[in-house]
Amino acid sequence: MFKTIRADIRAALEKDPAARNAFEVFFTYSGLHALVAYRIAHFFYKIKLKFIARCLSQLARFFTGIEIHPAAKIGKGVFIDHGTGVVIGETADVGDNVLIYQGVTLGGTGKDKGKRHPTICSNVMISAGAKVLGPITVGENSKIGANAVVLKDVPPNSTVVGIPGRVVKIGNEKVSDLSQKLPDPIQEENRQLRSKIEELEKRIAELEKMSFYQDKG
Repeated sequence: MFKTIRADIRAALEKDPAARNAFEVFFTYSGLHALVAYRIAHFFYKIKLKFIARCLSQLARFFTGIEIHPAAKIGKGVFIDHGTGVVIGETADVGDNVLIYQGVTLGGTGKDKGKRHPTICSNVMISAGAKVLGPITVGENSKIGANAVVLKDVPPNSTVVGIPGRVVKIGNEKVSDLSQKLPDPIQEENRQLRSKIEELEKRIAELEKMSFYQDKG
């Protein structure tokens, strides 16, 4: 366990430019505190002391704002940056050297039984606010964009963005357009108004034409 915690501290030093030394990381980083508490809770969970494990998990959640189920499996060298709002579900698997930002959810969809949560392979980065849901797999060296909602398997070395999440790059090759054309409500309203005005002008012209012939008659 201590080797794993040292690997977590090294990961924080490598991945966070604001981290100055191991002493500071150990005493001030809530992401590391949550991982240490999880690793202790996970030990108790494995020896069937599940109530103690859950109590430790909830205590860590209270102090760090990060909820990690003690049954989840988390590798070494994981760094949870800032961390507030991170949720890692019971059957989630997180590999080595994974970077997780604040607001990330590794959760379920409510439709699955047994393995309900995602598998995150090694060297993955999950950006702020992203939701990875269901028993899916995110391949090694992939990146999940901020606020993406990922519901399908992600190949290795991929970049995923959007709602729902879609692969836009595999390695250095672009496979999808990043741009999204969103409807403009003001433009749509103006279009409808112009259509109404044209219809009214046409009707007025018809009425004026009828009135002209009636006057001549």
